[in-house]
Amino acid sequence: MSITQTSAWQALKDHAEHGMRDVHIKSLFAEGARFNDFSREGAGLLLDFSKQRVSKETVELLLALAREAGVEQAIAQLMRGDRINTTEDRSALHTALRLPADDELQVGDQNVVADVHAALADMERLVKSLHNGEWKGVTGKQITDVVNLGVGGSDLGPLMVSTALEGFEPAGVKHINIHFASTIDGTQLADILPTLNPETTLFVYSSKSFGTIDTKANADTALVWLGEGTGKTEKEIKAQHFIGVSTQTAKMDEWGFAPAHQLKFWDWVGGRYSLWSAIGFAIALKIGMDNFRRLLSGAHAMDEHFRHTPLENNLPVLFGLLGIWNTDFLDIRSLAVLPYDGRLRYLPGYFQQLEMESNGKSVTNDGKIVDYSTCPVLWGEVGPNGQHAFYQLLHQGTQSVACDFIAPINRYDEIEDEGLRESFKTQHRLALANCFAQSRVLMLGNDAIRDQGETPYYKRYAGNQPSSTILVDRIAPETLGALIALYEHKVFVQGIIWNINSFDQWGVELGKKIALEADGILASGKGVDSLDDSSNHLIQKVLAGQTAR
Repeated sequence: MSITQTSAWQALKDHAEHGMRDVHIKSLFAEGARFNDFSREGAGLLLDFSKQRVSKETVELLLALAREAGVEQAIAQLMRGDRINTTEDRSALHTALRLPADDELQVGDQNVVADVHAALADMERLVKSLHNGEWKGVTGKQITDVVNLGVGGSDLGPLMVSTALEGFEPAGVKHINIHFASTIDGTQLADILPTLNPETTLFVYSSKSFGTIDTKANADTALVWLGEGTGKTEKEIKAQHFIGVSTQTAKMDEWGFAPAHQLKFWDWVGGRYSLWSAIGFAIALKIGMDNFRRLLSGAHAMDEHFRHTPLENNLPVLFGLLGIWNTDFLDIRSLAVLPYDGRLRYLPGYFQQLEMESNGKSVTNDGKIVDYSTCPVLWGEVGPNGQHAFYQLLHQGTQSVACDFIAPINRYDEIEDEGLRESFKTQHRLALANCFAQSRVLMLGNDAIRDQGETPYYKRYAGNQPSSTILVDRIAPETLGALIALYEHKVFVQGIIWNINSFDQWGVELGKKIALEADGILASGKGVDSLDDSSNHLIQKVLAGQTAR
């Protein structure tokens, strides 16, 4: 039976159609104080959803939907390692990557916690070798630069966290410059390589399947560059200038990584959930293993909150239900993530993959086409930049967009010079002022402006754009870990209610397969007639243009 046929869904549908769909958020605020009723705290985060278009009855009906969909039971299944990824017949155990060393989680005959901490020890060994200046290239020079080669989850997570935690580099260790290259067209490598010395550069080849063509193409180019720059053999270069990170040990052996330079993780870790594993090597190298473990502990704190907190006070559950309400009952199918801290500039892109790859599905776990909307289109930008780009549409456009505002309460305390510290704190105050002002105007519209008098038509703001605001005390490994885990679990809750598998990505796999076929045709010039008329002519145009040169 479709979730739409349940009594809980029907009650929400009636609730929306008989008032809430047309209610203005400002009228909800006019009824009295809302913050205490529509905000929750957990794992170091504050979630304020008072500016969402919900009443107490809405929340109660949404919680009833969660219970009818079996969210409580699903949380237990996730945490104990049941094979909830049904299409790939495996667990989804990214939460196990954050468990303390003295914990235990038995999946079959495997204590995954022991395996996780053994892998962390391997990662720490390599991080220390670089931080201590012990790692040398094939010509005997110390490594100064590390380039992370990966795409999707092997790039977005490490890039986002490394950037967000730039102020947490460990003291008293050799500084290593960290770079990221993901694009298959080689643009990033073409920009990075001229600034580096091949004798002192190490590459991290990160690929869960060890079959991703994007990463292989970048690694092949890196090999050519290293060979020409060092004059050494490919075997020597692979052994000393590459670290492999994959679930595929045999493939890493075959490629030529030194056994001691291989970092492993497991098929029960989805790529977009993998920054907590050895895929996060670049993060650990950037901030040190102690801070990397702090990141894990923050995510674990949110895991524990998710596991043990009743639904009515459970941040990921409520956060997920608000998305269900907006998407399926208010027809708001666009979500903007708006961090008001430049260190979080890659957060929207990271959450874009997390949500849209996980829940961008149209077939249920029962193999039926859904008769409701699933994942909204997620996008965003650092808030102050977005204000000068797309907020015009948010305020006066025809699109309904739900917004997540994210900001730290404190910043810049570490700056020693008092005058400079106060100047930067003033800038942070301005960022917070803009964050709160934007969510207020999006909600109230023209009513946010006092004593405005008669407003010309072109200055009118309708308001009624729903938003949530997430505050943390400061951006730190623990709070960032908790924030990421909040979104991970929100995605899971929504997947359970929509009855879809949030842990596979067959649409991505199909694209890879067809791309390999097209690459073979481009390389050989043969088989183009087997394609559709558009692809046929586009490839012929490329082949003719390249031949002409």
